[in-house]
Amino acid sequence: MQDFQQTQYQFIAHIKDPENNPLPGDIEERRLAIYRELFFNNIHGFVSSGFPVLRTLFNDYDWRVMVRDFFIKHDCQSPYFIDIAKEFLDYLINERQSSEQDLPFLVELAHYEWVELDVSVRKEAHHYPWLDTDSIEASALVLSETAWPLSYSFPVHQISSDFMPTEAVPGSVSLIVYRDDEEEVQFMLINGVTALLLQVLASNPGMQFDTLVEALVTQLPQFEQQQITQGATEVIYKLVGKGIIRGLTA
Repeated sequence: MQDFQQTQYQFIAHIKDPENNPLPGDIEERRLAIYRELFFNNIHGFVSSGFPVLRTLFNDYDWRVMVRDFFIKHDCQSPYFIDIAKEFLDYLINERQSSEQDLPFLVELAHYEWVELDVSVRKEAHHYPWLDTDSIEASALVLSETAWPLSYSFPVHQISSDFMPTEAVPGSVSLIVYRDDEEEVQFMLINGVTALLLQVLASNPGMQFDTLVEALVTQLPQFEQQQITQGATEVIYKLVGKGIIRGLTA
């Protein structure tokens, strides 16, 4: 049994990194070549599909080198597409050796693309109902399970092969990625006040409309109460209309 397990480990090591791990036993090279191509091409395809914008920022050679490095270094725990995308993000954050030539927004863009993928397939555990405008102020409010507020140093929603910023923006870029009423993933650029409102609601699910507005007024004493109340009311109604804020059910 020990010899069999050792052969398995040698086989896996060779499949991942054939240049540094010799052929295990007397397995035919032609057959191993098929396995090497099959496994790597699957991983390459999963990663490329999960990070389509990031992929366009690399030439074919550099992209394959990075995916190969991921394939060699990272011990994936799941074969599922969505999980491999998360594993690749973990690799970028924790295992990949950075260099001065790296894109400064590499990790942030990868995180943003992974969030879009995650939101697209996320299953709702509670199925919080959408609200109509007449019931907003009488309802307990909650952030949708398919909405994700985000904050970045770079405008990741704008990055493409034609726009690759070299410096972070002053302050931060606040976004929310969400699934709309047709189950399509969308994003919305939001300001700091809206980001704070969503943070308060996420930390206190089930807040009533008036309580949420009052909490925002308390946390923004530099603004006039009427100004915050009016602005928060408009924002809440807008977010309810997009299904980002919903009603809490028992």
